Amino acid sequence: MGIRSMDELCEELIGKRLTAASGGGEKAVAKQKEKGKGTARERIAQLLDPGTFVEIDEFVTHRCSNFGLEKTKPLGDGVVTGWGTVDGRKIFVFSQDFTILGGSLGEKHADKICKVLDMALAMGCPVVGINDSGGARIQEAVDSLNGYGNIFFRNTISSGVIPQLSVIMGPTAGGAVYSPALTDFIFMVDKTSVMHITGPEVIKAVTGEETTSEEVGGAKTHNQKSGNAHFIAKTERECFEQVRKVLSYLPSNNLDDAPVLQTNDSVERTDVSIRDIVPTNPNKGYDVHDVLKKVFDDGVFTEVQPDYAKNIITGYARIGGHSVGIIANQAAIMAGCLDIDASDKASRFIRHCDAFNLPIVTFVDVPGYLPGVTQELGGIIRHGAKMLYAYSEATVPLFTVILRKAYGGAYLAMSSKALGADLVFAWPQAEIAVMGAEGAANIVFRKEINDSTDPGATRLEKIDEYRKAFATPYVAAERGFVDRVILPEETRKELYLALQGVNSKKVERPSKKHGVIPH
Repeated sequence: MGIRSMDELCEELIGKRLTAASGGGEKAVAKQKEKGKGTARERIAQLLDPGTFVEIDEFVTHRCSNFGLEKTKPLGDGVVTGWGTVDGRKIFVFSQDFTILGGSLGEKHADKICKVLDMALAMGCPVVGINDSGGARIQEAVDSLNGYGNIFFRNTISSGVIPQLSVIMGPTAGGAVYSPALTDFIFMVDKTSVMHITGPEVIKAVTGEETTSEEVGGAKTHNQKSGNAHFIAKTERECFEQVRKVLSYLPSNNLDDAPVLQTNDSVERTDVSIRDIVPTNPNKGYDVHDVLKKVFDDGVFTEVQPDYAKNIITGYARIGGHSVGIIANQAAIMAGCLDIDASDKASRFIRHCDAFNLPIVTFVDVPGYLPGVTQELGGIIRHGAKMLYAYSEATVPLFTVILRKAYGGAYLAMSSKALGADLVFAWPQAEIAVMGAEGAANIVFRKEINDSTDPGATRLEKIDEYRKAFATPYVAAERGFVDRVILPEETRKELYLALQGVNSKKVERPSKKHGVIPH
């Protein structure tokens, strides 16, 4: 064979590109489509700004010769990697290709993902992983397992440095689930995404339990019950819209500031109708979402984990165009009590916001920790302590708005002054006390009530007396635990002014390797 011409060499390259782009071939792609799933490259195209994707390692192949695998060496080795932009900002991405060897992870497949993770960390850019894989490539044995370990290590080292988002768009089983679990957020598609350590067959063989993949690992399961996932979408396109929206609130890395978006919603806006949302009767419920919509830019609030631990709300919003993280008790669910799941959900989101320099606004209406044997035996002490830990270690600006009830230890846990809140605001009906007036009166005035000729009337009188004396924001304001008592309609303006006043906050902490968070 003689020296080939440039045209021949270029044709060869074009052919290889076409082969790599075809994935596992027409039949495999058609099968993927039948399941309502996109291809690896189609998914990247939906995520990134049009025409911005730059692929790397498209000709990588495995080097395994076990069990006849040497006869099948697809280009790309089952994962598409590279970078592009989202809203003009650079991100790195990998997308597993289920049409090639079931998207299974082998040595070179893992190496490609590791290269992208390394580049993202070095460049200070977010990384999005699109997962659709049958798990470890059995033929590659320990090389496959080592590949997972290399990915886990990079996920951990990058945690809190660059945003890492995991998109589950097919099966993710065994060791494959741990990389998403180590990232900031997990996005799933209903009826398509599956994530579990062991599947139904293994569970039945070991425990005798009958179940299905959807029951044990589906999108609804992880968004509603296990709390492993944070977002659920009906379609892949909707899922990528969620990813892009979350990225819009976040900085590219922990040294950058989040994007500031222009808004026509004046920070001076006041809406007196906000007074009607929170009842002054502490025993009546309401939806705290209605408060958030009145306070933040254009009424937009992007909730994180909306279907899990609904008694507490977490998410993002903007005020004056600036991104902030939100924690809020939800009085409509369990009266807004803190429990094990709510404590875990809130503490993790607090640490996420702190890692990426997002100020945290906490809306408080909490009667206490949820009582019960199940909660106590389940470890509410250690789980509840996570919130105390998360707020105390946070160094970003912390603002607290006490809407109504703030009782006992739960008051402290919800970003109190004692845990480092920079500014604490209270609405006029705020009740800041060790407990509610009814319970307190029973203890403080027990003798007077018992000795009375009309205990019922005396009790009501003493409850009213206690409420007027202590169940107000003014005792806490006298002590400096509340910085400002504000009208409800002033909340938006006051928070914006607070943000401007504290945006240069610098906090020095004792030098240490790291703390030991309650487990």
